[in-house]
Amino acid sequence: MAKFYPALEHKHAEFIRAQHVFFTASGTADGRINLSPKGMDSLRILDTRRVAYLDLTGSGNETAAHLRHDGRLTLMFCSFAGDPLILRLYGRGRTLHRRDAEWASLRRQFASLPGERQIITLDIDAVQTSCGYAVPLYDYRRERETLARWAEKKGPAGLLAYWREKNRVSIDGLPTGLLED
Repeated sequence: MAKFYPALEHKHAEFIRAQHVFFTASGTADGRINLSPKGMDSLRILDTRRVAYLDLTGSGNETAAHLRHDGRLTLMFCSFAGDPLILRLYGRGRTLHRRDAEWASLRRQFASLPGERQIITLDIDAVQTSCGYAVPLYDYRRERETLARWAEKKGPAGLLAYWREKNRVSIDGLPTGLLED
């Protein structure tokens, strides 16, 4: 049975820290819904009502566009090993860029990851747990190295060119704010 909480409890934080993958969901009233998997130890719990993840370069930048336009964001964590559980964090998200005052202090929370693009924060309105009984069991083997190799090969100038070409607007034409001054 689903249960709601106003903030993260210790057991929720421990569960989140044990996961190797999480999912982000965002959208706008008139556009496509975006659902994306994230990994590579990119998420940090800042306190019981706020989390952040280091967003890495991808083929699109939908979450940033949706947050700029609408602000709603959901993160979902699934237990793929051990006891079944699904945990969702609902709230309002915000995108931070290198040009933002909060960037430097928040960036220190994360290890260096290739292709880092921006930081996404979530101010949590509600935490929900549900059973997850139908989620299959999987064994974690390792992180993929594909993104790291790709980003390192591109280098800073290549990543900037890629962002200009692929990450400035969403698939629905909404601006992402990535390269604004």
